[in-house]
Amino acid sequence: MLIKNAVEYLEGTAALCPDKIAFADESGEMSFAALRRSALELAASVASVTDRVNAPVAVLTERSAASVAAFMGALYAGCFYVPVDADMPKERMRGILERLAPAAVIAPAAMRETADAFRLCPVVGMGDRAPEPDEAMLLKRRSRILDEDPAYVIFTSGSTGEPKGIVVSHRSLIDFVEWFTEEMSLTADDVLGSQAPFFFDLSVKDIYTVLKCGATARIIPKKAFMFPTLLTGFLNEKGVTALIWATSAFHLTANSGVLEKDPPVTVKKVILGGEALRAKQLNIWRRALPDVHYVNLYGPTEVTVDCTYYPIEREFSDNEPVPIGRACPNKEVFLLNEALEPVGPGETGELCVRGSGVAKGYFGDPERTAAAFIPDPRSGAWPERIYRTGDLAVMDEDGVFIFVSRRDGQVKHMGYRVELGEIETAVGAVPGVGEAVCLYDGERDRIVCAYTGGPEGGELARALRAALPRYMIPNIYHRLDRMPRTANGKADRKRLEQELLHGTDRAL
Repeated sequence: MLIKNAVEYLEGTAALCPDKIAFADESGEMSFAALRRSALELAASVASVTDRVNAPVAVLTERSAASVAAFMGALYAGCFYVPVDADMPKERMRGILERLAPAAVIAPAAMRETADAFRLCPVVGMGDRAPEPDEAMLLKRRSRILDEDPAYVIFTSGSTGEPKGIVVSHRSLIDFVEWFTEEMSLTADDVLGSQAPFFFDLSVKDIYTVLKCGATARIIPKKAFMFPTLLTGFLNEKGVTALIWATSAFHLTANSGVLEKDPPVTVKKVILGGEALRAKQLNIWRRALPDVHYVNLYGPTEVTVDCTYYPIEREFSDNEPVPIGRACPNKEVFLLNEALEPVGPGETGELCVRGSGVAKGYFGDPERTAAAFIPDPRSGAWPERIYRTGDLAVMDEDGVFIFVSRRDGQVKHMGYRVELGEIETAVGAVPGVGEAVCLYDGERDRIVCAYTGGPEGGELARALRAALPRYMIPNIYHRLDRMPRTANGKADRKRLEQELLHGTDRAL
């Protein structure tokens, strides 16, 4: 049977195993039947405040089962969901909601007052008294949605200071989920240790593995990552069998030393993505858990989570690059040079992607959509879109891709995709700052900010907390008397890198 709408995964699993635990967080557990019921109630509330279908519904998102119910509620109402970090600064949240112009906002009880204050659209509170769901009416709304219509929009960092909303269709999502769960051998017997925040696209793998396969996700408390023994104790206590994690969390756990003392012995599969996997940390895990199946995945949100995969089946030296692998089925991955011409094995080029996973574009932003989603320059017989990732890679003689670097200022920091230009925009907006350049120290996974002007580093950091998410706030600050410049008058980034990343710096 053709699956047209991602909510059909929940429909099928809730019918097969209604009483099984779907998601569990610190506040309790939610069965598949309870998840479906909660989603339908939220859908009824959305339908009661708007007659719009195929429209965005913003969800102020926490790490909770209730957030997943809200996502499904938007789909049941014939709309698409847009996760928005409930902890982000209010002005950044307002900017996203103003651009989105959602049909409704679904908010946790604690955020209801904040969402109401924006006065941008109707607000549905999680836990509000809902009208009795009219399932026939909701099905009628949902039947108007095609598989090419949006399932979700995820906002990521933007180089102009404005986040970009990436529009992903049901068909792109369904194609990915069908391949991912089969290739990774995920089943109803698996218990996931859920690490990724639900506004981060990595969480798509957790959510839809549960909904399709009937697996259970145990949402790991934040504090567990601050105390590694709590983390491994949690994984063992809950019988976690699969970790679908951001690579940064994998690295941090390896570096903590806990794996040698108290390894998570129930884990059988570790599936990674979000940034470059380092062999040194991979080897620490493999020594502690040699029988685990490890897979390295790669892909930006614009290609529906991942576009390449690499099962780890051989040994790597600590300083050896770990490949990102081959293209996922129904996706073509290839390399182009600056002239948009294909490059051969061993040559560096920009990773480009074609296929069903390519997103529909950036929400309300045709200019940036046209710059990143371009006609395939290799053929002209019919129109074909590709996505330019901005990542540089090489392909070896066996057709395996190896990541090299970013083409521009976009980096992966703490597992999140961050554009340094957005941070520079925020720093430059702080009173007293003259100019700012942000650099990324990949070896230490930290953001370094060089700036001119009056504020001390600590004062600047405090000001940025009101403008940026926590993971985008620089870790190191250098106040300069003047900004070094190149011959053409631009800030000399190479000189800054040499002096600040490879010399002596000062932490707050």
